Amino acid sequence: MNRRQFLTGSAAASGLLLLKSRTAFGYEANSAVRLALLGCGRRGTTVATSFAKNTSARIVALADLFPDQLENGKGYFEKLNRSLGYAGPERSFHGYKAFEEVAASPDIDAVQISTPPYFHVQHLDAVVRGGKHAYCEKPVGVDIEQTNQALAIAKRVEGKVSVDVGFQIRSAPPFVEIVRRIHEGALGKIASITAWYNAPRSTYPDRPGVAADELRIRNWLWDRTLSGDILVEQNIHVIDSCNWILQAHPVKARATGGRNVLTHAGDCWDNYQVSFTYPDDIHVSFSSTQFCPDHWFDVSQRVFGSDGIAEAPYSGPLHILGKTPWTWSGNETQATASFAANGAFNNNLAHADAEKDKSFIESITSGKFHNQIATGVESARSAMLGRMAGRLNREVTWDELLAHDKPYKLDINMSQFS
Repeated sequence: MNRRQFLTGSAAASGLLLLKSRTAFGYEANSAVRLALLGCGRRGTTVATSFAKNTSARIVALADLFPDQLENGKGYFEKLNRSLGYAGPERSFHGYKAFEEVAASPDIDAVQISTPPYFHVQHLDAVVRGGKHAYCEKPVGVDIEQTNQALAIAKRVEGKVSVDVGFQIRSAPPFVEIVRRIHEGALGKIASITAWYNAPRSTYPDRPGVAADELRIRNWLWDRTLSGDILVEQNIHVIDSCNWILQAHPVKARATGGRNVLTHAGDCWDNYQVSFTYPDDIHVSFSSTQFCPDHWFDVSQRVFGSDGIAEAPYSGPLHILGKTPWTWSGNETQATASFAANGAFNNNLAHADAEKDKSFIESITSGKFHNQIATGVESARSAMLGRMAGRLNREVTWDELLAHDKPYKLDINMSQFS
């Protein structure tokens, strides 16, 4: 009996419909997931490298707004692919419409979206409309209007393609274990969380003679519209972790902050102090700075419950103190570690990217598709709640955020980058 006869006979006997060849035995036999990188910056390159090294996916295409970034990416991934025993990337796309060309390419199965946050939802929409699976970096939108669009996309793609959002902490083994224990009641009744994210300032090389619009996009971390501000772009990791631990989003927030130290171009704040209130009157006190000494950072959460305290830092031991004491025994923990602008940390997050990437590719090859858009939206909106409260310098409720958050407008003619 040949393969076709076997499949036909088996399907007839069981009453099941035949699956397409790519899913009949999981994924197409002897075929790797063909992955395109959209956005060849530092973080995009790091995550795509993890996909190439830690999964069966192959980097077959690159896309970027700027030709120089694309050329740098091509040189890097050609060398990486050779080291892994295969050629490519075979395709490259540049300019503002590059994301549409990637979405339309029949030679691509999945797309890693690592463009500036302002473009995430637009690019996600195009990618999934093209029938591609998507790995989208956080945040899923920089304003409520974009998150509404993202939720509409989530409904449209359910069960059709796999979509992951880049919250790697949820895949880091030490964090997975401590959250599991918290959810099983190790801390008793949770009363409050104290959390913080202190990091060095973001830096860019001098670019004399570069036009203002191009400079804004190249230096997007400094731009509130392009990045969402530090709460939405960077601090969202800790806010997402609080949502994960509490299995809810905040119902209101009060915040302060400002731009007290940084003097470079841009309009992002360099510090926030936010008091979130979650259901059951659980309070989360969060603080952030983004002007610390180079390579130094301190990120952590301390969860207080009736029966114990849980500490979950990026660097240093994760443990629970109290009635059911526990300490993570893996080899990831370090007393100190350097900040990694590309997200490639060597501490408790050391295995986060690899585990996250494996899970995404497995969801494609198994046909058990993920849809993490709604969770990504919830965390993005939670960060936006703190941002809005800080900008207005007063308490803001979740419902007020959804009803009155103003759309962010880029005011750049993107066709100039064609």
